[in-house]
Amino acid sequence: MRGRDIKKYGYEFADQYIIATFPSRKYNIDEYQSLKSYFLSFGIEKLEQTGKEYIINGEIVKARKKTNNKWFETQDSISYWDEFSKPKIIYPNMTKFLPFVYDRSGVMTNQKCFIITGTHLEYLTAFFNSSLFKFCFADRFPELQGKTRELSKIFMDEISILKINDTDECMINKLVQDIQMEYSVNKAKRIDKFIFDLYHLSIEEQMYIGFIDYGEK
Repeated sequence: MRGRDIKKYGYEFADQYIIATFPSRKYNIDEYQSLKSYFLSFGIEKLEQTGKEYIINGEIVKARKKTNNKWFETQDSISYWDEFSKPKIIYPNMTKFLPFVYDRSGVMTNQKCFIITGTHLEYLTAFFNSSLFKFCFADRFPELQGKTRELSKIFMDEISILKINDTDECMINKLVQDIQMEYSVNKAKRIDKFIFDLYHLSIEEQMYIGFIDYGEK
């Protein structure tokens, strides 16, 4: 999944895949002959992790930086690889729209996305997509060129979120599951109303904030 694929409460899978040969998985490349042949088509001199330089057809070819990994493995161990298989929230690292989606399918992301694993994920998805979140916290994230905002972890860590009881969490979970099946503005407004009431906002405060929609679904 790429950052551009993430929408509010959903995503559009672009049929993109990555070959992830993490060292921590301890793959035997000889058990995957088609992948081995594909890798070697680039030249093992480029793939090996020795940092050496070779002369190939009169040109200097430099191997990848020196590590203890095998020639076909990624350069980093990616110790958190298993987090992708867990229920998680996915959101882009830079965006105009501040979209968040709850995922249970185990998709992986590239470096243009962040993920959140843990507990209360449906509730957090609803809060992050809410008008209250945009109204209160959008300006916490640095604005980049083209009115794009950077949603780095250091800024997300500063946001305090109200704890929720089991009854309310059960209700918001159902609302999130419903809107992710089929998005509509009315469903988004219903979730907004739930969040507003959870934070005990007055009718005047709710009307003042209104429904904030940055235009992308």
